[in-house]
Amino acid sequence: MQQILEAVEAGASGDDIANLPLPDHYRAAYVQRSDVEMFAGMPSAEKDPTKSLHIGDVPTPELAPDEVFVAVMASSINFNTVWTSIFEPLPTFGFLDRLGKESEWGARHARDFHVVGSDAAGVVVRVGSAVRNWKPGDRVTVHCNSVDDQDPSAHDDSMLAANQRIWGFETNYGGLADLALVKANQLMPKPTHLTWEEAAVNALCHSTSYRMLVGRHGAQMKQGDSVLIWGATGGIGGYAVQLVQNGGGTPIGVVSSPDKVELLNRIGVEAVIDRKAEGYRFWSDEHTQDEGEWRRFGKRVRELNGGEDPDIVFEHPGRQTMGASIFACKRGGTVVTCAATSGYMVEFDNRHFWMKLKRLISSHFANYAEAYAANRLIDQGRIQPVMSAVHPLTAVGEAARSVHRNEHEGKIGVLCLAPREGLGIDDPEKRARIGEDKITAFRG
Repeated sequence: MQQILEAVEAGASGDDIANLPLPDHYRAAYVQRSDVEMFAGMPSAEKDPTKSLHIGDVPTPELAPDEVFVAVMASSINFNTVWTSIFEPLPTFGFLDRLGKESEWGARHARDFHVVGSDAAGVVVRVGSAVRNWKPGDRVTVHCNSVDDQDPSAHDDSMLAANQRIWGFETNYGGLADLALVKANQLMPKPTHLTWEEAAVNALCHSTSYRMLVGRHGAQMKQGDSVLIWGATGGIGGYAVQLVQNGGGTPIGVVSSPDKVELLNRIGVEAVIDRKAEGYRFWSDEHTQDEGEWRRFGKRVRELNGGEDPDIVFEHPGRQTMGASIFACKRGGTVVTCAATSGYMVEFDNRHFWMKLKRLISSHFANYAEAYAANRLIDQGRIQPVMSAVHPLTAVGEAARSVHRNEHEGKIGVLCLAPREGLGIDDPEKRARIGEDKITAFRG
């Protein structure tokens, strides 16, 4: 891998890179099947990814005809990396074992180790015999929708495919490594003005937010819409805010500290609720929600939104907030959800839902067209990375723990082959036009 890194840094041609030997082992972050029970009986909050995430060599798999190897310059931490590292809600080895039964190629994934990571930016170093649109030397980002295009269920919306999986979570050989195995239809051009680490943090979270808000499978936000965004400085929330701004809408951000309020103000969001400062408690006890708190919250939203309820609610906390989200959404409006970080058994008052003709839409990542369109917005400088910190691969456990404990803003980048931050910018003039302060706004 050192030879490959040196070739990339020297600007070697694609042919030269293709002729370099691939190692039979490479460095990666992984969990082990033998550790699955290590946190048994512990509360989720006490489970520590630094104990379960290992850094070491794993064997290089065989390359399938529709796949490529990417030399990973940088990657990032997502919540699915945390879930894998604490073996919740299920150990991911079950996903790998099911994939292993599907085909000869699938069998490569069923191992006693799981290389994690669902984001990457890097350079293509090998392509399979069936790959047409990509070649060694291409600088790419990787989205995480892994799908078998021979299944007819994949050909209207690939997120509805019977065999749709998230790469690096439900498949092996993910992006938190020096080398990654991906399908060719996961590749997108690297935004030319970004560093490796800035390019690596966008694909999963930004594509998720794009499908939720913009794509025809989501809320289909239009100009002038107001959008209530929970966790508006988080991984998906930070992109949602920008998509609303870029699309001519009004974002109403909900955050949990004065620092997060200041961050949103800095990027042009005027309507912000600090939920901790205002003391919202939507559950009066474990079994009972407080409709009075819904009403207090809804009144505050209207105060910030010109006296109107929001057209769209961007929902992902789940149990803590779904009742309030359904209540606060305008008559005929849309609540779109992609997760349940506070619990997946949600409750709401159906009267406020059916009698006011609201819609609840489920959303999960994005198909290739949506991810590609989202990546194009990044490349155009219309949407900026929400990267707040960078760690080396050797500290991936600490980075994952920070995400698990919600000690971060936006996304945490991880340097893999890249020896330091700031490398990989191909168009410095474009970067200057977009503005360093905009690109690095989440770095403070």
